[in-house]
Parts: sequence; C-alpha cells; structure tokens
Amino acid sequence: MAVILTINSGSSSLKASLFKADGSRRNFRYEHIGRGFPHDHGEAFDALMKDLAGDVPDAIGHRFVHGGEVTDAARLADEAELARLRGISHLAPLHMPGNLLGVELCRQRFSVPQFVCFDTAFHATLPEEARRLPIPSGLGMRRYGFHGINYAHVARTLPGILGATAHGRVVVAHLGAGSSLCLLEDLKSVDTTMGFTPAGGIPMGTRGGDLDPGVMLELAKRYGTDELSDLVYHHMGLIALSEGEDCEMTALLASSSEAAHFAVDYFCRQVRGAIGAFAAKAGGIDALVFTAGIGEHSSVIRSRVCDPLAFLGFELDHHANHDHETLLSAQGSKPILCIPADEEGMIRALVERSLGAGQQ
Repeated sequence: MAVILTINSGSSSLKASLFKADGSRRNFRYEHIGRGFPHDHGEAFDALMKDLAGDVPDAIGHRFVHGGEVTDAARLADEAELARLRGISHLAPLHMPGNLLGVELCRQRFSVPQFVCFDTAFHATLPEEARRLPIPSGLGMRRYGFHGINYAHVARTLPGILGATAHGRVVVAHLGAGSSLCLLEDLKSVDTTMGFTPAGGIPMGTRGGDLDPGVMLELAKRYGTDELSDLVYHHMGLIALSEGEDCEMTALLASSSEAAHFAVDYFCRQVRGAIGAFAAKAGGIDALVFTAGIGEHSSVIRSRVCDPLAFLGFELDHHANHDHETLLSAQGSKPILCIPADEEGMIRALVERSLGAGQQ
C-alpha cells in the first residue's frame, strides 16, 4: 500500500492527511495562517512540511477547485496539465493560486508523482438543463458546479447508511466558508447551486452568491476589473450582510448585534430556498444531508434550516441534532443526516486508482 499525502487547500484553511502503509492516518489543519485576506497558503505549507517530521509520501494528491472542461476525476500533475490549470485560474481566484502553489511547494520538497483532483468532475453528470446558462452558447460559458470531491465522498457513504433510499432524491448541503447544495439522483449530481465559478449560488462567508445581473452591471460602472473582483470574492456575503462584523458563522452566532443576527437569518433562508427549489425540480426529496464546517458543527444552523421544512416531511430530533449524531431526524421524518466531510479520504482513493491505472 502506497503512502499518500493529500492536500486540500480551501479559501480559508489548509487541510492535509498522510495515509501510511500500515493503514494509519495523520490529519493536519491550518486555519487563517498568514496576514490579511486571502490567507497566505505559503506559510500554511511551511507549517505542514515541518509537522510531517520526515515522513515522505509515495504520491501526493491535491484538491483543485476548478478543472474546466475536464471530466476526469484526477490527472497527473505534469507540465502540460499545470499550464492548462494556470490558464483557468481566474475562474476561481480564491482557490486556484493556492492549489497551484501547493503543487510547486511539494515539488520542491518531494520527487514523487503528484495528482490533481477536481471538484468540478463530480458534476459531469449534470443534465443539459442544469448545465446550460441562459446566455448565447457562443460565449462558451456554462455551469460547472463545485465541492464535488466532498459530494463524491457523501455519495459513496450514503448507501451504507440509507440503503436503497440513498439512490433516491437526496439533497446535500455543503455549508462552510464556501457553501453550495447538490441534488443527487441515483448518487449522481443532477443539479447544484454553484455555477460558472465558486462565487455563485447561496451567500457565503465573503461571496455573495447569485446576484441580479443588473447589480453587476452597475458595479462594473463604479469599479475597475481588479476592484470588482476583490469586491465579489472578499467583501460580499456574510461579511457584507453583517455590516463588516465577521464572515465566520461561529462569531456571528455568538454576536449580539442585529446585523449579525440578520446575516445568519438571511443565510438560513437562502439555504432553505435552495432545498425547496430542488424539491420542486425533482418532484420531492427523499433525504437531506448536512456536511462541511457549518453543516457538521452548527446544530443551530441545522435547526434554523430544517424547522420550517416539515411540509417536505423533514423534522429534526433536537437531542440528536444537539449531539451531532449521524442520523438527525425525528421518528416518522424522512432521513436527515450529518456526514463529516472527508475530501482527503476521497482524494486518497482517486490517487490510488490513478496509481493502479498507471501500473496496468
């Protein structure tokens, strides 16, 4: 069994795991390392290399937020592939520079194969009505969807929990610093809230989600391209709704300010709205799953999202919700689950599959 290092460089943290030949696993997490925002992934990687304490992997797998038109779940990080990814890095400016930096920093320290694993690949199953944007097709833009590595992890976990129900209509709410929801049918992505870039969908920590195009046209009159990009990725969403108080959900929930309360209420309303929209598109929902930082750890947010959803057949068991159990639903309710994100475990599986394919 190969020793595999996985790198998951997010918009607000760096997570890594070392999967050893004896079956053990070491996890590493670095939050908000560096000065200012966006956070300095270089310092986080320096800390990771120190904490590895001499352990050397046989292969490395990196989470890449955007894979462009590629539908492969993983690819070898050779020069041609890295050049292609640099060419689309503007589509996810919060993430792609850190993703690319991770490959380069690992290359400086290890002479082992590196693989890039794409969040967008899981959504290759989107039907045309979910993939298409209502703009002229000649513009060459479409909806991609994101957080796919974790959605793939949830999809492979569901049958062991729900049995046949897992193959029905399941909504997965990946709620964190970046948030999206995905509608699964037969464990495949058939719709998702994020679109062309990770800036779309529901509001997030510093991203506003979907906006009236007229708002963007008006903002384009007031700001230059770089200023507008900075506004879209760093100054919208919860940080704007809370009047600059904070973009972290834990801080907003702990705050006594009206603006913080408003930001939380707004967020939960938009999550509920996305769930309702998926229910209308699919003709109903058979199960609901919460995952990622907020989804896994905030019983308050889960409650505020689920309490108005009784009309869809969902009701929380508030004791199970408080204790963050796997099954959160009350007796008689459709299943509500909490499944911890494990992008690192999914990346490991993709790297092992790639290594096995290369040896055939």
